[in-house]
Amino acid sequence: MATHSETVDILVDDEHIAGTFLSPPAKMPGVLFVHGWGGSQQRDLTRARGIAGLGCICLSFDLRGHAQTRAQQQTVTREHNLNDLLAAYDLLAEHPHIDPSAIAVVGTSYGGYLAAILTSLRPVKWLALRVPALYLDEDWRLPKRELNREALNRLRSSRVRPEANRALSACAAFHGDVLIVESEHDSFVPHETIMSYRAAFHSTHSLTHRIIDGADHALSGERCQEAYTSILVDWATEMVIGARLDDKPEVVEEP
Repeated sequence: MATHSETVDILVDDEHIAGTFLSPPAKMPGVLFVHGWGGSQQRDLTRARGIAGLGCICLSFDLRGHAQTRAQQQTVTREHNLNDLLAAYDLLAEHPHIDPSAIAVVGTSYGGYLAAILTSLRPVKWLALRVPALYLDEDWRLPKRELNREALNRLRSSRVRPEANRALSACAAFHGDVLIVESEHDSFVPHETIMSYRAAFHSTHSLTHRIIDGADHALSGERCQEAYTSILVDWATEMVIGARLDDKPEVVEEP
């Protein structure tokens, strides 16, 4: 995302002074939002608008089994939804104004779990996970509604090593920048699950972990929603603007 720099000559009072035009890169970062189980893209749209204001192209979408395809919720599997995510990623990466080396993925709960796996299948520079859920590798093609809830609760309440889980294994191999957002009072994704994710990210460029005080899994209440939006937009600003500043400008000299 190199900034374009062009030196210019400015005429003033029959004299000449030097100036420099700085312009943003021709290609922009892309940001892909992945909602949680039982949710939709609607809540992501507000945050996407804020991040689009940074000079990013954002894409939100509805996983199968949600919104207009809710009738499929009883039969949809994790494989179906991962394929949804791959299709959405590919659509974003093919956008003519996207820099394919600068794509961020923002996932919530089930969407965070899928986003973690995505990093092993597609290039991702930045990864933001809010209350990322964890699932057993077995029964991958079983409808998600039929997964054993007691087994999931046992998994999430214990520390899981990366080599024992597909999503955590992908996290261990991830080298980009990561944001993890935890809810203080989360009855679905407990602190142990968050720490399993955090421990798996041992090769990242940077890792930021934030806890929203008083928040539950769904971020009930406007204050918690606003807190998450602020955390996400601030982090995205740091990542996107920082990446631009880190690149040396391409200088074009005027004859």
